[in-house]
Amino acid sequence: MYKESTNVVVKHLVNRLRDVRTASNEFRLTIEEISRMIASEALENFPTITTNINTWQGPLDVEMLEVQKIVLVPILRAGEPMLTGILKTLPYAKSGFLAMKRDEKTSLSKLFYENIPNLEDKTVLLLDPMVATGGSLIDAITYLKEKGAKKILSLNVLGSPYGVQKVQEAHPDVDIYIAQIDERLDENNYIRPGLGDAGDRAFNTSH
Repeated sequence: MYKESTNVVVKHLVNRLRDVRTASNEFRLTIEEISRMIASEALENFPTITTNINTWQGPLDVEMLEVQKIVLVPILRAGEPMLTGILKTLPYAKSGFLAMKRDEKTSLSKLFYENIPNLEDKTVLLLDPMVATGGSLIDAITYLKEKGAKKILSLNVLGSPYGVQKVQEAHPDVDIYIAQIDERLDENNYIRPGLGDAGDRAFNTSH
């Protein structure tokens, strides 16, 4: 299942990312904000637990997300602002990291760093801003399944119809929550109209 956001605020923020005048700091902050909104949609039906808290009127039993069952895993480096944003909402969620790089000639991804906590009985929020061909996301999901993740939810900012379809075909049990699906991939496997290289724009780097 995939769910493209229909929230007009999310669409507004995505178009802010497209604007070449959006500086790197604003770009990162906008991704953080979009990520919190997508996470809210993805966790709408997530299990809660009864927790006793102290309020201004004394102790009170309330329902809280079972945060200890959530692990946030960004695909570095572009996924880092997504992690930063969601941690502002869920500061006690555990995190892991996957560093993958796409070969510009073959469009194949290569994993060159990982730091993943115990995923037994955990739901992983896999954070990757861009789903172009879907290759990196497919490989990341496969890896996290091998690590024992109970459930994986993919949170993404922008994707192509081709990439989203490929991820669904490879991993039909993974739900995709995405801010925007654009028109197509071009001959270089870049999303069009897209927003450029999310990692370069977020961290003000270029090749």
